[in-house]
Amino acid sequence: MASLPIFLKTLHILMATVFFGTGMGVAFVKVRADHTGDVRIIAWANRFVVQADLLFTIPSGVLMPVTGLALAWQYWPSWGTFWAMVWATPWLLKALVGWAVAGAFWLPAWRLQYRMHALAAAALAEGSPLPEAYHRYTRWWMLLGFPSFTAAMWTFWVMVSKG
Repeated sequence: MASLPIFLKTLHILMATVFFGTGMGVAFVKVRADHTGDVRIIAWANRFVVQADLLFTIPSGVLMPVTGLALAWQYWPSWGTFWAMVWATPWLLKALVGWAVAGAFWLPAWRLQYRMHALAAAALAEGSPLPEAYHRYTRWWMLLGFPSFTAAMWTFWVMVSKG
């Protein structure tokens, strides 16, 4: 039977991989769908993006810091020494900051995904082209997505390199 730290570390790595991979996957699918100009494909892709975030990004984004902090707690099991350890361990502090930055940019992008999904679904149902708001939201989604994804990649690197 595996020890608790090995289980937590494995789950932590899996959640980081799911978080990172889902981010790349949904961005790829949405961008490719938008480039077709086909409202049917765009509506499907936006529904897929929302579902993927609900099923993968949110759970992994929550479990990742929980498992990471639980791992740290294994070695510093009191709040006083735990927070002192976080402040005294630069790579851990950097990882928490990176995760928070990624989330700060991702949350508004996630809200835009819901709006784009609703606009694309309405356009499909009405047989009309996508409204200008859809394209405006897409530009904002991309602008928010780049720093979010960059922060996630940087955090992944910090965790692996302990840098």
